[in-house]
Amino acid sequence: MSFDLGKILASKHALRRDLAGRPIAEKLRILDALRERTLVLHGSKSLTSEPDAIREVPKSYRDKRE
Repeated sequence: MSFDLGKILASKHALRRDLAGRPIAEKLRILDALRERTLVLHGSKSLTSEPDAIREVPKSYRDKRE
């Protein structure tokens, strides 16, 4: 691991450039995968522990126009 700030910033810039160039469908698939990972890491119990909380179930963009 490098602690060279210049390398870190250049790497972040390259990653952002790469992600910006990807098609929207691929970006939405990435978001779905990240959301699923977040739910697994947090556990469904911790997300539903507040009985009075209002929750919206996000729409899945998978299986749409590919």
